[in-house]
Amino acid sequence: MNNSTSLQGRIKSLRAAGIGNALEWFDWTLYATFSVYLASNLFDKTDARSAMLATLAVFAVGFVARPIGGLLFGRLSDRLGRRAILIITMVLLATSSLGIAVIPDYQSIGLFASVALLFFRLLQGLAHGGETGVSYTYVAEIAPSKHRGLWSSSVYVGVTIGVMAATALAATLTWLLGTQAMSDYGWRIGFGIGGVLGLYALYLRRGAEESQVFLEQKELPQSAQKLSRRAVIRITRNIVMLAAAANVTYYAWVTFGASTAIGQGMDATGAYLASLLAQILCVCWLRVCGMLSDRLGRKPMVIAWGVGVMVLTYPISIMVTTEPRTLFMAQLLGLGAWCLIAAIFPAVLSEQVPTQARAQGVGFVSSISVAIFGGTAPYLHSYLTGEGLGYVYIGYVMGLGLVTVIAGFLIEETAGIELADVGAPRTPGAVEPPLPMTSPSAPINEKWGASS
Repeated sequence: MNNSTSLQGRIKSLRAAGIGNALEWFDWTLYATFSVYLASNLFDKTDARSAMLATLAVFAVGFVARPIGGLLFGRLSDRLGRRAILIITMVLLATSSLGIAVIPDYQSIGLFASVALLFFRLLQGLAHGGETGVSYTYVAEIAPSKHRGLWSSSVYVGVTIGVMAATALAATLTWLLGTQAMSDYGWRIGFGIGGVLGLYALYLRRGAEESQVFLEQKELPQSAQKLSRRAVIRITRNIVMLAAAANVTYYAWVTFGASTAIGQGMDATGAYLASLLAQILCVCWLRVCGMLSDRLGRKPMVIAWGVGVMVLTYPISIMVTTEPRTLFMAQLLGLGAWCLIAAIFPAVLSEQVPTQARAQGVGFVSSISVAIFGGTAPYLHSYLTGEGLGYVYIGYVMGLGLVTVIAGFLIEETAGIELADVGAPRTPGAVEPPLPMTSPSAPINEKWGASS
């Protein structure tokens, strides 16, 4: 890290990124938190199960836009810088949340209500895909190398606080307004608040500094800024294998945890409060996991997480009843394991990709993974459970846990390396980088290389 960037300046930038992450995920989570109300207002509610499945399908469709956003905004970030893109994506996220808040209901405009929801969800997915990859990259690049795991954990501390805030808002509005008023108009208040808070995050990000790792890389000649086909394949493999189980479990165990429990008969206020308490404990544990990764390394944390998925998936699937305490215990177990990977996620993904393609690589590939695995998880869970095939879903998630364990053995240990050295030629005594640089004769993947 260039010494011209003071520690104080980097901490200020980290704070701006973290608060932005929190408000970004507040907006994103509102859809899942209020999915029951979206189904009853913006779809034909004569068939409640079909309406809910349609709502979940739109939730999944939003993920289709994420890879496009990751590719588009990641590419722009690798050309123009991280800070500008973080500002643009926050504008789009705030706009989409405000848009959902004012959609007329199905009884007023019929199918157009569903179409409008689809449009704003796609816009949200586009912005979210770009935001995620650039934010991961930005935090990893401004962090001190020896403490990148700890700094990286701040991303999901922000994410969890955003999810907690959305959950707390749902619980508060339900308590103040009651179930009927929430279904009639209360959910709109939530999305309106989300849009306004997104504008506040935009204000904070205007004061963030540009990443020095990015600025130094821009000084390199164009010929040194391209990746080999082999490097691209390895990056893709590593990121997908690292992300798959984390994507599925997060959306199934956390984002839709309270909503699924409510659908099974749990009191709404009790479900939201149980989920909120589990997430509060998660915030504290995330920081500890980040520090552990800086001391023990990334590989042990990844392997431990994969084993956790294999061991905990079945118990979590059967322990939730109509009692809020059972949801609390299930989410506490799930989040306790999930923190092992979430704390290091921005760091370990960024450590797989050289600077010239980092935002694009992390954003695009992780968005592809979350679209395939995370976006479909709630729908698969709801559909298979409704068909009496819940055991198929459980086996699917456990299989992804095994994939994560394999990834832990395949990736190089990257704790403490300089991000500027990822992909650099080896020198005697240097830490072996996880990716090779392109040789003059290697085929070039233009999508991930620098443009000429």
